[in-house]
Amino acid sequence: MQAHVSIILPVHNAEPWLDECLRSVLQQDFEGTMELSVFNDASKDKSGAIIEKWRVKLEDSGVHVIIGGHDSLSPRGVGYSKNQAVAQSSGSYLCFLDSDDVMMPQRVRLQHQAAVQHPSSIVGCRVRRDPPNSTERYTRWINQLTPEQLLTQVFTANGPTVIMPTWFCSRAWFSHVGPFDEGGQGVPEDLLFFYEHLRKGGGVVRVDQSLLLYRYHPRAATHSVLETTIWTHRVRFLEEQALPRWAAFTIWNAGKQGRRLYRSLTAASQRKVVAFCDFCACPQVVAFCDVDENKIRKGFYCHEDSQERPKPRIPILHFRAARPPFVICVKLACGSPTRATLSVPLFQKHAHSTSPRLLVVILAIPQTVIVCVTVTCSVTTISGRP
Repeated sequence: MQAHVSIILPVHNAEPWLDECLRSVLQQDFEGTMELSVFNDASKDKSGAIIEKWRVKLEDSGVHVIIGGHDSLSPRGVGYSKNQAVAQSSGSYLCFLDSDDVMMPQRVRLQHQAAVQHPSSIVGCRVRRDPPNSTERYTRWINQLTPEQLLTQVFTANGPTVIMPTWFCSRAWFSHVGPFDEGGQGVPEDLLFFYEHLRKGGGVVRVDQSLLLYRYHPRAATHSVLETTIWTHRVRFLEEQALPRWAAFTIWNAGKQGRRLYRSLTAASQRKVVAFCDFCACPQVVAFCDVDENKIRKGFYCHEDSQERPKPRIPILHFRAARPPFVICVKLACGSPTRATLSVPLFQKHAHSTSPRLLVVILAIPQTVIVCVTVTCSVTTISGRP
């Protein structure tokens, strides 16, 4: 018999966490039919034995268990494992779970209710981080985004606005969007799927309860994805989704991050950049948007690596002389004043807070995209609004 919900669980060397993870499956209070689809991706520890132990307990409680996998020398990767677990399952709805995380008892019930109401959406939830003080700013961000920001900040973070271990969606919609990229280690398969989901008009919904214990540890698969890889995908999505609307635009910040964004753009997008802009205590309008008086006095940024001749020279303007549309590119640092903080005087003459409220203020500007590179300990994020 077809299950209402399939819990999709890829496993690779998850022995330290697997008992607690599988216990949380057993403790779900969902009253519909539920199955667990596990794919063991070449685990070399005792994960296989733990899965078999819990198969008996789960099936005795009415949860059908499907186990697939392989014992090759090397794992095939998270994307491959998720695709295999989905393929061998039967549920009308898919609940994704990582083997090092723990579901709260009401997760499947509440997310199923939301998914029924939003058949073309990815449904996420709030999370509780373990250890509690790990990635504090990132955790606060994913838990506090408003319903509107779940879509308006899709150029963000090391992944989607609802994190992959909380995803819940219909099988029909997954089949319409998917499958996951199977490139293996180093590929952000969740981000690529999320972007494709948005391209096809999918929605993003979050159940505003903490339904998952989301673990942070050195062996997490997310650490295999380089920041530069994620940056490249985010910039390409920005170029695809936002920049075609504009004939020209200004990059706010003539510093390192603004120049990095400019250099990362395709030649066609670079040609749309009319200026960088900035501000300083004593405005000197000379022609990027930044906070450094010396940059403004220089008057231009020369792209030395360009193959074009003559090499492009992009004017650097004081912010009062700049005109929208803007791409705002700033870097935030933990515990100290930043360029993002210094941008606030555009709206408030004196501001010394490093809180993320800057994003809220700047997001209110018409015709603005935020590309905010935020370094918070080991987490780097980009935020944006098309």
